[in-house]
Amino acid sequence: MSNPKLEVLTPQNSQLIFIDQQPQMAFGVQSIDRQTLKNNVVGLAKAGKAFGIPTTITTVETLGFSGPTYPELLAVFPEAPLLERTSMNSWDDQKVRDALARHAGQGRKKIVVSGLWTEVCNLSFALSALNDTDYEIYMVADASGGTSKDAHDYAMQRMVQAGVVPVTWQQVLLEWQRDWARKDTYDATINIVKEHSGAYGMGVDYAYTMVHKAPERVSHGPVLAPQPAGQ
Repeated sequence: MSNPKLEVLTPQNSQLIFIDQQPQMAFGVQSIDRQTLKNNVVGLAKAGKAFGIPTTITTVETLGFSGPTYPELLAVFPEAPLLERTSMNSWDDQKVRDALARHAGQGRKKIVVSGLWTEVCNLSFALSALNDTDYEIYMVADASGGTSKDAHDYAMQRMVQAGVVPVTWQQVLLEWQRDWARKDTYDATINIVKEHSGAYGMGVDYAYTMVHKAPERVSHGPVLAPQPAGQ
């Protein structure tokens, strides 16, 4: 019997869910720099958009506690409904189950998860989904955060012990791309790397302009030649 977890993530077998990427939840995150966290979340969202991955966005107590979802995330999916909940566990909300089931019915049983907090909302969702279905859960560790490093790390360990697959956002992006000969998503992948992949993106910019002599990707004012000051 084959092990479905040996199958790589593809644009055809994946779906994506963002859980509670909201400011009040982010305020409590101590396991990762919060600006880095948002960068990674938005990079993952752009990857999902570029590869046509069905995406669910769910929120908790938006008006009463958590605040609106990051505008940078919503800008990637401006038409997506926001599935509001009261439960900390997304699996307790029927709208969330129905959204995931629709995509799973298309063969997308690999659910890529980015959420806050790792030890509460992500953990409870992952365990419940695994218990009740044949879905596979891929937890994006660096696009999720916990209230302490221990909280995040031990929640990740508990999920891994239960069968969750730990991944990172850039790993997911490049697994979806897989082959640089796939030109229909090549440019989008490279643009996401340039904007969100830190040193890797800087290296791509350098290689394009200095090695391949491509034009700079932004316009700017004139470059003024050096003019030594008088001694």
